[in-house]
Amino acid sequence: MAVWIQAQQLQGDALHQMQSLYGQHFPIEVRHYLSQWIEGQLWDAIDLENPQEEFKAKRLLDSLIQELQNKADHQVGEDGFLLKIKLGHYASQLKSTYDRCPLELVRCIKHILYTEQRLVREATNSNSPVGGMMDSMSQKYQQINQAFEELRLLTQDTENDLRKLQHNQEYFIIQYQESLRIQAQLTSLATLPPADRQLREPALLSKRATVEAWLTREANTLQKYRLDLAEKHQKTLQLLRKQQTIILDDELIQWKRRQQLAGNGGPPEGGLDILQSWCEKLAETIWQNRQQIRRAEHLRQQLPIPGPIEELLNELNSTITDIISALVTSTFIIEKQPPQVKATIISEQQAKALLKNENTRNDSSGDILNNNCVMEYHQTTGTLSAHFRNMSLKRIKRSDRRGAESVTEEKFTILFESQFSVGGNELVFQVKTLSLPVVVIVHGSQDNNATATVLWDNAFAEPGRVPFLVPDKVLWPQLCDAINMKYKAEVQSNRGLSEENLVFLAQKAFSSSSNNPDEYRNMTMTWSQFNRESLPGRNFTFWQWFDGVMELTKKHLKPHWNDGAILGFVNKQQAQDMLMSKPNGTFLLRFSDSEIGGITIAWVAENPNKAGERMVWNLMPYTTKDFSIRSLADRISDLNHLLFLYPDRAKDEVFSKYYTPPLSKAVDGYVKPQIKQVVPEFTTANPDPASGNQTYMDQGASPAPVNHPHTYNIYQPMSDSMLEAEGEFDLDDTMDVARHVEELLRRPVESQWGGQQS
Repeated sequence: MAVWIQAQQLQGDALHQMQSLYGQHFPIEVRHYLSQWIEGQLWDAIDLENPQEEFKAKRLLDSLIQELQNKADHQVGEDGFLLKIKLGHYASQLKSTYDRCPLELVRCIKHILYTEQRLVREATNSNSPVGGMMDSMSQKYQQINQAFEELRLLTQDTENDLRKLQHNQEYFIIQYQESLRIQAQLTSLATLPPADRQLREPALLSKRATVEAWLTREANTLQKYRLDLAEKHQKTLQLLRKQQTIILDDELIQWKRRQQLAGNGGPPEGGLDILQSWCEKLAETIWQNRQQIRRAEHLRQQLPIPGPIEELLNELNSTITDIISALVTSTFIIEKQPPQVKATIISEQQAKALLKNENTRNDSSGDILNNNCVMEYHQTTGTLSAHFRNMSLKRIKRSDRRGAESVTEEKFTILFESQFSVGGNELVFQVKTLSLPVVVIVHGSQDNNATATVLWDNAFAEPGRVPFLVPDKVLWPQLCDAINMKYKAEVQSNRGLSEENLVFLAQKAFSSSSNNPDEYRNMTMTWSQFNRESLPGRNFTFWQWFDGVMELTKKHLKPHWNDGAILGFVNKQQAQDMLMSKPNGTFLLRFSDSEIGGITIAWVAENPNKAGERMVWNLMPYTTKDFSIRSLADRISDLNHLLFLYPDRAKDEVFSKYYTPPLSKAVDGYVKPQIKQVVPEFTTANPDPASGNQTYMDQGASPAPVNHPHTYNIYQPMSDSMLEAEGEFDLDDTMDVARHVEELLRRPVESQWGGQQS
């Protein structure tokens, strides 16, 4: 069915949108009477950006006018007479409007056909449940593009009016000069004899009166044209400001927000191509209107006519300058952190002063090497950018910190500055922008806490905030979203944190025993609870424990986490409850409660001290150091008493694909030793004919303490002196020197050295 036939069946707002497409630039009657011809032309075959295509557009314009004229000539009867006159008038009008710019006719008709097709498609799809749910992003982009088309038509309309005003003013000046010539002739009559003067004077007086009357009327007409043009420019600037607000305050802010979340592992913020094209269209339209306003001002100066137009033009010029200034300064952004020009590191206080336009006296908080870069224009992408390749921080000056704030909570930012002109030095702009907050650290041991500061800021900073304020507390579900996003990104896994995992974390964070997720939905967590105050009975914070889990999983456990082999977020009591209902040899993997970056194996087996009684055993936690010696899969393979991964999967079915292949047979009489993990009380013979005699090493999850040489590398029953009342492993009693040093390095620097700051 023809588009026009369907378009005529539109109703309500869709019908109103369709009708608004038409006007003097293209009458709806032309669309109606030439619908078949219009829809039969190859409008899309013409490239509007190629001036060489103008001859094709001119042929289509001539054909359109000829079709209109033919349609007019075939009208007969009384009603046909009126239509004949109207269609003939439209033919002349279209020729006058588009003869010098035929590509604009093609642009106009393409926009009309595209919009009609969209309105018809939406009306058709709205009758079905699926079709009625249009993609909101696509709809928003269509609205933005439609607004650009409206701005283009408004700008074209004011351009035509400006040309008409200029033509009328030029003719007015000619007539004004004619009136001056007549006045000069009248003045010269005074030198003539009275008879000659009386003979010529009446005609000149009559001619002068006629010209002056015309000048009076035309002056009023010119003033009306100027006011009408100014009102049209006001309408255009209102739409321009609205469009710019949508793009800069909505779309660009959302892009920056996505950039923040991408720093926490969220999805990529997306390219700037669409935003760039929108900003280019804004700039082009703003500049066209600014030039029009300046030309209107020039015409007013050429021919001053008393009235309000001078004030209106000054207001328009101020508004358009504000709009272009906002565009230029708002679109100087950082696509990648930290790149972009002249770079200076400044403190939070200096950033606040900068945004308040206070005099910062070029203060900085440190020295950056290679901090100047020339912006380059890339013709293929149409971008102007600077790329800092060797920028490095040489010195940092820290400010006085507040209360319990540590060096890893102090935020800095990179200030990027540039200066450039628009329109041949007509407007000169000083542009500045700030990077996302950064934390300066001097040792790898500070990385954990610095990451917490950045994560909290990226996740919870409000748009348009005062640098760099963030909420001191957030709802637990908000924090769950942030750490889940970070976890998936760090581990590079699609398997995020389940609701059960988040309940476990809530229990740890709030020292709660409730398993009901609803109880935590309205609870809040403060920054201090997150990464300043140690968990009860521990020497690490909630974030430090969670970050240790991420690091361990990322480096050594990723395939097992993705396979679902690691339950991970399960406490000791939960593990015991889960395993006691399963056959002996059933085991699970859970993250250690008592150690940063540790994972332990819990399994159910017979109690060697009481016949017929079963109990759950917990192996000493493995850490990164352990897995650098032997992998988790190989360690599980070594332990023959581990048979089924909870709930009931055969061990080899889950882990065999990750086992290290057996060593080759002896060569030249030498036997190659193997490192195998054993748990003495659970050791059973497991000869491997392929490998010959094996050398077993008591290689537990962690080194045995030097002062307890005979203790096994497991969490033993309650009677063992190594266990606390709850059955937890006592780190202070069993940690060797290496482990102690490792723990020291994990702590913030200021707590190690009695509060000294670095």
